[in-house]
Amino acid sequence: MTSGTDSRSPGALAGLRVIDFGQGVSAPHCARLFADYGADVIKVEPRTGDAARHSGPYPGDLPDQERSGLFFFHNTNKRGVTCQVEHPEGRRLFLDLVSKADVLIENNLPAQMRAWKLDYATLAAHNPRLVMISITPFGQTGPYSEWNGSDLNAYHLSGASARYCGRPHEMPLEHGTFSADYFGSVTGAAWGLGAVFGRDLVGGGQHVDVSSAEAIAAAFVGGQNIGGLAQDGRSDSRTGVGMPLGAPATILPCKDGHVWMLALEPGQWKGLRKVMGDPEWANLEMFNDMYTRAQNADLIYELMADWLMAHGKMELMEMCQAAGCPVTAVFTIEEAARHPHLQARDYFVDIEHPALGRVHSLGAPFKLPASPGGPHSPAPLLGQHNQEVYGGLLGLSAAEIERLQALGAL
Repeated sequence: MTSGTDSRSPGALAGLRVIDFGQGVSAPHCARLFADYGADVIKVEPRTGDAARHSGPYPGDLPDQERSGLFFFHNTNKRGVTCQVEHPEGRRLFLDLVSKADVLIENNLPAQMRAWKLDYATLAAHNPRLVMISITPFGQTGPYSEWNGSDLNAYHLSGASARYCGRPHEMPLEHGTFSADYFGSVTGAAWGLGAVFGRDLVGGGQHVDVSSAEAIAAAFVGGQNIGGLAQDGRSDSRTGVGMPLGAPATILPCKDGHVWMLALEPGQWKGLRKVMGDPEWANLEMFNDMYTRAQNADLIYELMADWLMAHGKMELMEMCQAAGCPVTAVFTIEEAARHPHLQARDYFVDIEHPALGRVHSLGAPFKLPASPGGPHSPAPLLGQHNQEVYGGLLGLSAAEIERLQALGAL
């Protein structure tokens, strides 16, 4: 294994060298997870840059490839180089980088990787210990593997939208942004790291084939949904907001926003009744059963409305939690970014960037107290580390790097 570049802390993954050969979200985010914990991650971009550089959001909505928020978030802690792999000289340099790497992460179409002659068989011939993590919507095999696809295609292929997004008996809705990409990213990082630590057992590297659609299917739709279909041919469909088999079990408006309330079990319902002041209607014996409450949910929510509108969401959450009733405030993005709990866990960090200035960003998503990780250096400018990587790692002279740039290889 090779040495990382974070001089402040060795990190749990210090000694791993990773090539990020992806664009957009899934592969760059996967590579960032490695970078967060000390791996030396080299991001390889074409001369036009990662597509995320051209997607924004931008400060003031003014497009600037060096000021994209999407690119910044997914590429902190990385060194950045440019390389045109379709150019013979560029491909040679890329293979030289791969020969010095432990992991390569990419999310290109399988056909594109073959056209570049950068498929796993070719790369493994140059570096038999290479672990290659390929994250695509549909995977490396099967009839859809050669299709152009996106996060949206992967999500809906899994059946998750029919199960979760929208109201019953109405058309499905779109999901949250990049859900499939992020699930594919975390899946790739986990099992890619497993392949790294299994190299001595299997006699070399492996190709980790991640289908984002399958990652979503396993996490969102798996368990009781697929199990129920296999056992008795039954599958559940979307239920809209809340749970149809119990009440209160939904998002409800309050004085300053909304709360997500779940009072199904007898103890939870009794706790909620106590917090509400034991109103006469709530003590009716029929409401002791959550199924009966579900059948009368609209009536119950109407009866709770005045009480809810008299209290703020934080007050409701604290009162109900103290009484054993699981209620949480529904936070806006701005409220979450300022939340004292997340602040206390050091989940937000400030990073200086030469084009963006001081940026408030998310920290490490997993806590490793003995080897803390997280972003500490900004996403690279386009080609920022060409001299450092090609000169320091591959031993090219400044004149040779300049020649390759003039040829269009870098």
